[in-house]
Amino acid sequence: MAALNFTSSNSIANVFSVDTGIVFAKVNDLDELRRLQVNQLIAIQSSKAGQLQIGLINKITRKAIDLDTSLDDEIEETDISLLNSENLIKVTLIGTLFDAIGTETDVFKRTIDSVPEIDAECYPMRGSDITSFMSTISRTATEAEKPLNIGSYSIDENADAYLDGDKLFQRHAVVVGSTGSGKSWCVARLVEQIADLDNPNCILFDIHGEYSTEDFKKDGISHFRIANPSDLEKEQKLSNNILMLPYWLLTYEEMLAMLLDRSDNNAPNQAMLFSRAVTENKRNFLEKNSENEILGSFTIDSPVPYELDKVIEELENKDTERVDGARGKKNGPYHGKLTRFIQRLQAKQQDKRLGFLFDVNDDELRMKWLEEFCNFLMKGDQKNGVKVIDFSEVPSDILPLIISLVARIIFSVQQWTKGENRHPISLFCDEAHLYIPEKNVTDSISQIGLNTFERIAKEGRKYGVGLIVISQRPSEVNKTVMSQCNNFISLRLTNLEDQSVIKRLLPDNLSGLTDVMPILDIGEALVVGDASLLPTRINIAEPEIKPSSATVNFWQEWGSDEITQDLENAIKSLRMQSK
Repeated sequence: MAALNFTSSNSIANVFSVDTGIVFAKVNDLDELRRLQVNQLIAIQSSKAGQLQIGLINKITRKAIDLDTSLDDEIEETDISLLNSENLIKVTLIGTLFDAIGTETDVFKRTIDSVPEIDAECYPMRGSDITSFMSTISRTATEAEKPLNIGSYSIDENADAYLDGDKLFQRHAVVVGSTGSGKSWCVARLVEQIADLDNPNCILFDIHGEYSTEDFKKDGISHFRIANPSDLEKEQKLSNNILMLPYWLLTYEEMLAMLLDRSDNNAPNQAMLFSRAVTENKRNFLEKNSENEILGSFTIDSPVPYELDKVIEELENKDTERVDGARGKKNGPYHGKLTRFIQRLQAKQQDKRLGFLFDVNDDELRMKWLEEFCNFLMKGDQKNGVKVIDFSEVPSDILPLIISLVARIIFSVQQWTKGENRHPISLFCDEAHLYIPEKNVTDSISQIGLNTFERIAKEGRKYGVGLIVISQRPSEVNKTVMSQCNNFISLRLTNLEDQSVIKRLLPDNLSGLTDVMPILDIGEALVVGDASLLPTRINIAEPEIKPSSATVNFWQEWGSDEITQDLENAIKSLRMQSK
């Protein structure tokens, strides 16, 4: 038996006009017109047997429009003549419900093979009809052993809303919402279900530490943090989930972005001599450790350890070098030209905030270290499938570079893994606008970080790397990365610029859906994309694990009898650069 069974007695309207993806229908009864709502689902009799066209009501018109009066800007000129009639509804077609395709019954597809005929009957979907239809469109997503249940449909709270997990992570996704809209709640809901899988593999970049609290723990989730100054003397950092990112992981361009002042007249010489010194020291390391196989093919960007102190020593020798001349000793060709570069390098080396980069020990100067690092971060298993990395203590001026460094290593390792041995991994990019900014970046550090994520967005799918872009300001996130995302989970957005970004990324026939973005309830989302057959509003289910993102109640705190403010420890933490 078909999921939806309508007869002529159920019809409330007849098709009045048809466009490519838009249908106008004249409602026969005024009482029925009053019951209709914008964004309500409606089924339309198809010109082909065994099919129903499914659409969303986009506009409801009660009375005739006087063409002599000024028209609302929202009514397009092509619609004026059509709307010069009573009791019309404008319907956006979103797909077709087939009674059967092959041996499969009740199949919904986001395709419009044919448009309805003039006078075709229109049927409202209410109550049990909606429940049956929602069950039909969720069937594909629920075929997985552990389907991805994100919540329930706003139009039918009894119908669970499932997403296609393959398409969500394969084709990148965007989770956006203004502060207090429930964005972190939505992320937590996704993460906790990923953690329940047998061999999950995803990394969450936690920028403010909101996912690194005691309340955000369960089996399958492991927590890491970038080493702070108090961690530098600890042994076995990796085993204690403390991450070092030694300087030798940085590429030549990344190192120069941190160290080189390109306005310096001596910048070309500084870059050249630094390049030579690093390459030579990497070669010496490989020779010392008998890595003959790598020795013949390594480059300056190869992740090979080297001793930075020896590089500085060589640069100092060049900076103070005296050579033989016609009248005795004279200054060498680079005498005094490297002083400022060496000073910048030594300042970075001595900055305890950057200890995770420069304060490395013998353990982190091993070839095997990178393999151990990737095993901790990229190994997908039931115990540590979800890895949360706390970046909250990384200095903000180099945050884009450090996050992109982790992302680049992951992408590069995936790229060089044989296809049959590749395990897919997803990167949850919280507060993405901070390190995947729009193109008008001025500093080279941000540009290098941006290039990494642009490449992952364009090529990641081929190598099993997915992106989940999370931001409260989608208008400040790079458009190239956003345009590569085929799934959108938009919670409440109140800013017009942010709303327009999402509207531009959606198909034209769905742009009307975005009008609800500023009025969505807390925890309610508009879900559109490949992972959801039906573009619709969904109430995100409450996650069991809670991020620490609660809004501070100013008025209540100001009116409280007790004050818990602790400035002494805050200032101490500021000076130590550690919490």
